[in-house]
Amino acid sequence: MAWRGHLSKNLKELRILLCQSSPSSSSTRTFIEKNYKDLKTLNPKLPILIRECNGIEPQLWARYACMLLRGCEICYRHTFSPLHQ
Repeated sequence: MAWRGHLSKNLKELRILLCQSSPSSSSTRTFIEKNYKDLKTLNPKLPILIRECNGIEPQLWARYACMLLRGCEICYRHTFSPLHQ
């Protein structure tokens, strides 16, 4: 997937929050296991932070070059819903 190599063009940081054991985070855990190495290899200077917390719903946060921080909740059905900041 070509998008993997372009993350660091506009992003300054990527944060993934998930639960270690809940079913709602299983897809997120699988995505990290399959894609983290490629993402980090293609974007070596981009901080990719993975935070595990018991009982939390999976979330994705991105900090952009203009210092804008956006977040969304990763739903079990692979949909994204914006989080209010």
